[in-house]
Amino acid sequence: MTSLTLVRRIAARPSIVFDALTTPDGIAGWWGPDDGPVLAAETDVRVGGHFRVRFRMLDGREHESTGEYTEVAKPTRLAMTWRWTEGGEAQEAGEESRVEIDLRPIDTGTELTFTHSRLQTEVSRDSHKKGWIGALDKLERQFANDGPQRALM
Repeated sequence: MTSLTLVRRIAARPSIVFDALTTPDGIAGWWGPDDGPVLAAETDVRVGGHFRVRFRMLDGREHESTGEYTEVAKPTRLAMTWRWTEGGEAQEAGEESRVEIDLRPIDTGTELTFTHSRLQTEVSRDSHKKGWIGALDKLERQFANDGPQRALM
């Protein structure tokens, strides 16, 4: 098994970033590797609660992932299981991996550390890395476009 870790600086305080990670409206603004739409987002943000997100990529392919929240410590940490129910990497079919997100306040907003572990192969890791980079790019742009004053208030 293998993993990936990405670090980003987001121009918003941790509680605002946490809400973008956990609310259906927030997820709709950044989930997915390209500018395709989020078709459905459901969250029950508590330990033992579940999430489901379905999105369409610009090439028309649809993907859906689900999981269970295993740690919820607003506004600093979120951990969950991850499983593809449609689309995704063939190597991950029927497998469960883990996503962990740590949020740390910094002068300009939040340092986000994103780790996706328990991936089955390096090919799958590289594919997930590309997808998460695209999604986190959108999250970062979303708050850069909001302007630092509003997001840090």
